[in-house]
Amino acid sequence: MSSSTLPPSTRAATRAEARTAQVAAPRRGRLSRVGDVALVVAAAAGALCIVLAIAAAVFDVRVTLFSTGSMSPTIPAGAAAVARGIPASEVRVGDVVTVERAGKLPITHRVTSVAGVPEGDPEARRITMRGDANAVEDPFPYDVERVRIVMFSLPGAAPLIAAGATPPVMVGVTVAATVLVVAVFWPRRGRGRPRRRPASARRGRT
Repeated sequence: MSSSTLPPSTRAATRAEARTAQVAAPRRGRLSRVGDVALVVAAAAGALCIVLAIAAAVFDVRVTLFSTGSMSPTIPAGAAAVARGIPASEVRVGDVVTVERAGKLPITHRVTSVAGVPEGDPEARRITMRGDANAVEDPFPYDVERVRIVMFSLPGAAPLIAAGATPPVMVGVTVAATVLVVAVFWPRRGRGRPRRRPASARRGRT
């Protein structure tokens, strides 16, 4: 018996199922594409983080967050600066460098003079510095063998970086990434399976 001789109720059920499948398939396809794109973006972001971490370790690159305006207007308060490590012998007057201080926070100011260290390491330098917003130089010179020179700064980035490093944000990012991966790879009902015909339709076909 052909499909034209099926009872009206069976033909109606078959057409309804076909329409439902036609509507559902594009919807699942769109969701799958969105999930795939989101996964690619997340993977790219993860790869970028890995590359930056390796670069930071290999080239001694660090990010400094500025809470004061001593280097304004060049580097205003709330900015983040990216600096790389260099030998003190490469420091020149006018460079903006970060110097480590024993028992204190590092300081980032502009170099005003460079000299050798008497009876010290030939590669060491005694430098004086001053913040661009300060009227006088720092109270004491710094004897250094290595400093970090500022390559560029991003105004207003410090609060964002500081917030991103807090435990709640890191947990939220981890949870979101986990949900994304599960949503993309979780088996969807009907994916990869042939669609079954209604039992009434199978009985009606000879």
